[in-house]
Formats: sequence, structure tokens, C-alpha cells
Amino acid sequence: MNSRERVLSAINHGRPDKVPVDFGGSMVSGISASVVYQLRKAYKLHEHPVKVVDCYQILGEVEEDLREKLGCDTVLVPPYTNLFGFRNTDWKPWTLKDGTPVLVPGSFNTVFESGGSLYQYPQGDKTVPPSGLLPAGGFYFDAIERQPPDFDEDNPLLEDNLEEFGRISDEELSYVQREAEALRKNTGCAVIGALGGTALGDIAFVPATFLKHPKGIRNIAEWYISLSTRQDFLKELFDRQTQIALENLKLFKEAAGSNIDILFLCGADFGSQNGPMCSPETIKELFVPYYKRMIDWIHGNTEWKVFKHCCGSIKPLIPLFIEAGFDILNPVQNSAKDMDPQMLKDQFGSKICFWGGGVDTQHTLPFGTPDEVFKQVTERINIYSKNGGFVFNTIHNTQSGVPVENFLAMIEAIKQFR
Repeated sequence: MNSRERVLSAINHGRPDKVPVDFGGSMVSGISASVVYQLRKAYKLHEHPVKVVDCYQILGEVEEDLREKLGCDTVLVPPYTNLFGFRNTDWKPWTLKDGTPVLVPGSFNTVFESGGSLYQYPQGDKTVPPSGLLPAGGFYFDAIERQPPDFDEDNPLLEDNLEEFGRISDEELSYVQREAEALRKNTGCAVIGALGGTALGDIAFVPATFLKHPKGIRNIAEWYISLSTRQDFLKELFDRQTQIALENLKLFKEAAGSNIDILFLCGADFGSQNGPMCSPETIKELFVPYYKRMIDWIHGNTEWKVFKHCCGSIKPLIPLFIEAGFDILNPVQNSAKDMDPQMLKDQFGSKICFWGGGVDTQHTLPFGTPDEVFKQVTERINIYSKNGGFVFNTIHNTQSGVPVENFLAMIEAIKQFR
């Protein structure tokens, strides 16, 4: 099998020749730029500054030569704009706090404040208030909440929270067509694409770090309160958003067609470390009907598989994701409560593809020994790979500070037991 066939076989619960592997195929399965740089050194690849392809999370580009070393089977159509709303173009040099040389987009602010923090601005416009903060000593950005002070909590306006949703531009469609065609032609990998505006209530997008003057509900606490107190408002909002998404999906299909295999639809997190943040009833009532409309269209009009990211302890919610039609669940956070790997595989392994769960990124990968990493990776592969339905990845992105020896131990275990 080539990489694409391997990934699709696993998603379809077939029996691929070996376990598919993903590093860098999405913005939730990537590698910190500093770790990418250390890996390139360890593998004696050409040393050069690493492109920061996700400015918000400071993720590094996994280039083709590194993909080959890691045994990757996936590749991403890079998003047209990043979470701060500017293009990843006009690269310029910068240095991370740990000394890693990187390249950042031209609109990326590289000027630290006196206390060591760094502000980022929506669409790179420094004439408006900043939308992101990299704290002194931090490794990635936090969103700055900019809910308007005159927000009327008793009468929220629907249009205010629809500001960022609209027809996909012709420029972006041309970009998607060009990039997807090139990846299909030049790689044997499974190609992953993403379309903005399909994630309902994703808290990463609620503060709208990409908008200069966001209106409406933009405070994270206010948004979660709305799940209980403004359900009628959210239903109307999600209905409008879904209508827009369906029109954009048609345009996206014309541009990408069969050149992509997987669509990243939603990254909304509904789980905390100890349990779901929303009741199953809330998810079923507020989210499932609208996701099902989108996914039914995708499955009815394309061959794409649909990717759902959701961190945390979410066992009670997994049947609802399956009901909505999601093909893939990521990152499979086994370090959270009630997320035992064998239990998840036994109960849901034939109904959804687990994409992740390969190693604990809260404890084992950053703080364990190489032997402990090797042992856990082999255990997870043995559990999850039975009868397909598994793509290996760490639990969410590999974070800054992970010892390169631990990452290499993970790769060695994958090579021996995949």
C-alpha cells in the first residue's frame, strides 16, 4: 500500500499493511517548531530556520525529508490564513525564546514588550487592539477577549456572531485547488483539507483573534453560559452558520474535488480533564443536528472522510459524534478520566477511527524516560491497531520542551511495531 491507501484502509476499518502515522497533517497533530528543529538536527537533515506554520500554537513545518524519517502518511493543505487572520507569506527570521531559529510570516509581530510578553494583532494591524498574547515564559499564544463593553446580554444580535461567516473567496478557492492538486500529484500521502466556518461553537474561534473589532458574544465564560441560557439563540446561529457552510462546501468541492481525502470539520473541545464540559443532552440538542446536515452532504456528494477533534474526558459524547456521522476522532486523550484505551477500542473501535492516543503528551512523552515512551507506544499500537480503525499520532500536538530522545524512542517503537 502507499500512504493514501494505508490511511483510507484504516479509516474504513480494514487491515492496512501497517499502522498509518500522522505528524503535521493537521493543526492538532503537529509538532512544536523547536522540536522540529531538534529532530532535523538528530536526523542530520539540512539545518535551516523552521517555518512557523501555525502562529498561534508555534507549530513547525514538517517538510518532506522529515516526513520520510518519521514515516508519515499524511499531508495538509495549508490553511489560507492563520488564526490571526493574515497569510503565511513573506517569511522573515525570528528566534524563539529557547534560541531556536525560525521563520514567521511578514505580518507576525516580533517586538517583545518590556516585561517579555509578545502581542499579536488581528490581520497584522497594529492600529487596533491586540488579539493574542504570548506571555513571558510561555510557549504559545492566548486569545485576548475583546467582547464589546456595550454588549447587551439580554438582547444579543445574531448578526454580530455571524460576522466571520460568509462566502469563501475566489482567491482562497484558487489557492485550495492549486495546493490540493500539487499534493495529490507530488505525494502518495492522504491529503487533509480544512474549510473555515464549519466548526460550531469552537471556543478557539469565539474570541475571533482574526477580527479587528469583533462584536457579539466573545467572552469564553459568556459563551459557555449561553449553552444553557441562550439555546434558542444558538440554534438559530448554528442554523445560519450551517446554511453558509453548506454553500461553501459545494464551492470547496469544486476546487478540491478528489484531491483531498479527509476534511477537518470541527475542532470544538467539549471535554475537561475530569469529564465533559457539556451534557450529552446539550450536545445532542445543540450540535448534532447541524453537524449531521453538513456531514450528510459531505458523505452524499464526496468521498471525503470527516475529522473531529475533541480533547478531554468525553466517553459519554462519543456515541453522539458517531450519530452525527464523524469518521475520525482525535486526539483520544487517554490521560483524561474514563478514557482507558482498551475500553475505548472495545466499545467504539468498530464505529469510529481513533486518530491519536499513541502516547501521553501530558506525562510520558515530556517527562518519562525513552524506555517508558517506547513501552507505552507499543502498548497503544497493540490495543488500537486491532482490526484497523487507528492512525498513530500523539495526543494533540507535540509540545515545546519534549526531549528529542523521547520523540526518537516513539518513532523507533512505531517502526518496530506498526
